[in-house]
Amino acid sequence: MTEARVADATGNWVDTLAPPWSRPYLRLARLDRPIGSWLLLLPCWWSAALASALAHDVRRLPLTVVLFFIGAFAMRGAGCTWNDITDRDLDARVERTRSRPIPAGQVSVQGALVFLAVQALVGLAVLLQFNRFAVVTGIASLAIVAVYPFMKRITWWPQIVLGLAFSWGALMGFAVILGRIGAPALFLYAGSIAWVIGYDTIYAHQDTEDDALIGVKSTARLFGARTHRALIVFYSLAVVLIGVAISLAGAGAPAWLGLAVFAVHLGWQIARLRIEDPALCLRVFKSNRDAGLLLFAGLLADALVRIA
Repeated sequence: MTEARVADATGNWVDTLAPPWSRPYLRLARLDRPIGSWLLLLPCWWSAALASALAHDVRRLPLTVVLFFIGAFAMRGAGCTWNDITDRDLDARVERTRSRPIPAGQVSVQGALVFLAVQALVGLAVLLQFNRFAVVTGIASLAIVAVYPFMKRITWWPQIVLGLAFSWGALMGFAVILGRIGAPALFLYAGSIAWVIGYDTIYAHQDTEDDALIGVKSTARLFGARTHRALIVFYSLAVVLIGVAISLAGAGAPAWLGLAVFAVHLGWQIARLRIEDPALCLRVFKSNRDAGLLLFAGLLADALVRIA
């Protein structure tokens, strides 16, 4: 059973290099598909860079970037484990997810709960390296993470709740660097939420047929053929709100250049997307890591320029 691969994640390092006994757990944490960890991490990095620029001090930024990296991968793994525990019956009825470790019988629910606790402890160890305000801010996100898996059963907008959770890092950088959350952080958070709604709508188009059969709701099903227009709205909103955050932080040309390139990338995604092609939906979704890194590069450059 440990050799069975997840249908939409083959040929990766987990399948080829990891010890066989560890593979189901690494798959449960999505370390065979790290794109979600990157998407959770990027708002953390954006906010850390923007807060450092606002403080005119980048001395804490390198360590903060590393700690956020570790924390994002640990907590995304914990979140996916929790999601798979709660969704195990639904996953067993969807072609793309029925090979995941729990519905496939590779990991028991009890084993998954223990693994969840281990990952959460790693995340807590990272969080405790920060100031008290940041610790409290980080812990507050757990309520959103806990309820997210149930949202697809009761609302057509589960992507909003995912956005609230996956964008929390937009607040964390300010909490860590400045010890407070002001208007720039809140606008960055709102912009990131709009971005998440957009890219997760693209992701959800992989499963619209199965979701319709089992009654799972999503913005992909809600928008349907209007998805491109919806993406224009949400991606435009993301760019505008992040732009407001940049303006309020008094950022300079490098940050605006990063935002401009980010916006172009989002426009490319909309033009490229074909919702009837699940493989293309996955590729376009994954490209958001590159979009987010481009924005981070601009914000980081601006922080460095400010102290020059």
